[in-house]
Amino acid sequence: MIESHLSLLLVVLPLMAAPIIAVLPNGRLPWAVSTIVSWSVFYMAAWQLINVSTGHTISYELGGWAPPWGIEYRIDAANALVALVVSGIAALTLPYALKSVIKEIPEKQHALFYTAFMLCLTGLLGIAQTGDIFNLFVFLEISSLSSYALISLGRQRQALTAAYQYLIMGTIGATFFIIGVGLLYAMTGTLNMADLSQRLPELYNHRTIHTAFAFIMVGFALKLALFPLHLWLPNAYTYAPTVVSIFLAATATKVAVYVMLRMVFSVFGFSFIENTPADELFILLCVMGILSMSFYAIYQKDSKRLLAYSSVAQIGYMMLGIGLGSVLGVTATMVHLFNHALMKGALFMAIGALVYRVSSSRLEHFSGLGKQMPWTFGAIVIGGLSLIGVPGTAGFISKWYLVLAAIEKQNWFIVGVILTGSLLAVVYVWKLVEVLYFKVADKPQQGQISATEAPLMMLIPMWVLVLANVYFGFNTELTVGTAEQAVKLLLPGASE
Repeated sequence: MIESHLSLLLVVLPLMAAPIIAVLPNGRLPWAVSTIVSWSVFYMAAWQLINVSTGHTISYELGGWAPPWGIEYRIDAANALVALVVSGIAALTLPYALKSVIKEIPEKQHALFYTAFMLCLTGLLGIAQTGDIFNLFVFLEISSLSSYALISLGRQRQALTAAYQYLIMGTIGATFFIIGVGLLYAMTGTLNMADLSQRLPELYNHRTIHTAFAFIMVGFALKLALFPLHLWLPNAYTYAPTVVSIFLAATATKVAVYVMLRMVFSVFGFSFIENTPADELFILLCVMGILSMSFYAIYQKDSKRLLAYSSVAQIGYMMLGIGLGSVLGVTATMVHLFNHALMKGALFMAIGALVYRVSSSRLEHFSGLGKQMPWTFGAIVIGGLSLIGVPGTAGFISKWYLVLAAIEKQNWFIVGVILTGSLLAVVYVWKLVEVLYFKVADKPQQGQISATEAPLMMLIPMWVLVLANVYFGFNTELTVGTAEQAVKLLLPGASE
């Protein structure tokens, strides 16, 4: 009986846990409750993905109200994969958080930190699960507000500025999105995504629908940090507590990419996009983002900021698949959405281990630490290889599908951009490796002199993600198989 409600419990469980954690005494208890909840949610997400892997769609009617009148959770292969990514990263981040949070956040704020973490998890899972466009906005606000609070808990004063900047940009994005939702509702009288997809084709020629599409795209382009609307992201990732950087880098932008996929292909339909300049604009912005942000990453002197600019470039790869609008392109987007969560989660965890030892994320403070912290250094090397897209890693699979999609369209310029972006990634990944292994500090800090390997509670989650980068570089049954299943639903009747 309870299995029929797991799709709802996936969202409700962390939502109910949040106020309970808030009243718990500071210490390890809030962490323990959060960890149990996150692993329970991960189990539910895995069960859900198994259920829809054969092409089955789960429809859950909240309160017994049939859609489109009531709110519907509609689960297929696309959002089931996203829910698995979000819950899986949360389940690995929380064991890692035990040591990291004690180091970076005052004990009196621990209960509130884990409360905000649970709310952020609730919001991201809700966005993935819901089939109602206004309900999506509600969960977007839950995840955004909790993210602002989490970022502001960083040790440096710049964390408050970063959180405020994200708040302003996020509010603008949410406002654009809700205006678009209002325009759609005014024209169609429905908020259910499946119902919207049925009603919109006969309204394609109305300017209001074009305006609604523009508002929704700009709103979520801000949320996913698509170039040039990415200005909030580097500071947010740099000054947030390490655990927050890990979680947001691996999940938040991926959920936003999923929403773009859902809006473009499920709600509006790609036939609508083809009659607008949106696909060419997507490709142009992605190309500019991949190249410029990769260059920016090379010249960064802070490791977290380096990875942040790298993330903006990687978002360009994901959105490039949407712009291409083909089966291979969308498959590449879905696969890279999954794989990038693995590689960026592993890299931020490795940087967090270094920060744990030397209390700084500046590259100059990492000189020679690779020899003192070999397991952490190994994680950075393998994660970096996956980020570059070296064969045998998960990153290669998604870039390979993206190259195939560009070749299919005979767009050799995009093939060149993808290869150039990978070469630039070699440069900034090597910059990390060089500092860690081949440089010796002129005036070593106390932390550098006494640095030893990171605690086991940090190494285990880190290496689970590192090994996943290798495993999914060879076994693509879950990633490519689920992505292909999702594309059949997102692009019905499409063929390669």
